[in-house]
Amino acid sequence: MTLTRQARSIAPFITVGLVVLGVVAIVLLQLPLLRQIQAASETPNPAQIQRDTIIQTARLNLLEKAPTFGFDNLVADWTFLSFLQYFGDQPARLATDYRLSPEFFDVVIDRDPRFLQTYPFLSSSTALFAAQPERSIALMNQGLQSMTPTIPPGSFYVWRNKAIDELLFLGDAQAARQSFLKAAEWARASGLPEAENVARLSEQTAQTLDRNPDSRQAQIGAWVLVLGSAPDDRTRQTAIDRIQQLGGQIVPQPDGSFSVQLPPD
Repeated sequence: MTLTRQARSIAPFITVGLVVLGVVAIVLLQLPLLRQIQAASETPNPAQIQRDTIIQTARLNLLEKAPTFGFDNLVADWTFLSFLQYFGDQPARLATDYRLSPEFFDVVIDRDPRFLQTYPFLSSSTALFAAQPERSIALMNQGLQSMTPTIPPGSFYVWRNKAIDELLFLGDAQAARQSFLKAAEWARASGLPEAENVARLSEQTAQTLDRNPDSRQAQIGAWVLVLGSAPDDRTRQTAIDRIQQLGGQIVPQPDGSFSVQLPPD
């Protein structure tokens, strides 16, 4: 009996110790990458970039498979911070590509599918820059399985992001229409102050796609949504370029905002 009680008394300390060791291991694995990024020159060495990519791939594989002892959110947070370092290293990304973006997305969704703030960054990086919209949509579908209209607050934005990818990158107007309608449904059920406006705009886009699946106005409207929630300057400039290519005009406003003039459909 005494040995059993002693074993029970030290079990929590063993678990905590394992968690601490796991966190320390992750930190130690990230430190070399951080030093490499800090020491990177304006003109990156292609061989070094390739080595960094291999190292980062190994880290992502470890983060995806290693036990977390209940600290999934911590792993998701750390993975997203690593993604921001990866995505923000523009010289390296211009010299190579964004192929690891969906791998970061995969780890975050697997560990914390309700980490809502990461979706605009990870979905745009995967669909737009890594040119893997199918993967982005699949990961958003996976994340939505763990959400409801009210948990987490604002979950309807994931449906809208999914609709944008389906329309702009797959050209699947019917799938986009259904996702916009779902975004409107979840928005109205959310009870959030901005939800009614999101629901109305989503329904309008769905109606436009129902009348004209190839509508330039619907595509421009989707790019306007991308522009309004763009997580970085590159995404913002890409959205502006695509709007202009489709015949829309960006009109700056005195208050620093902008409006978009749509072409006749």
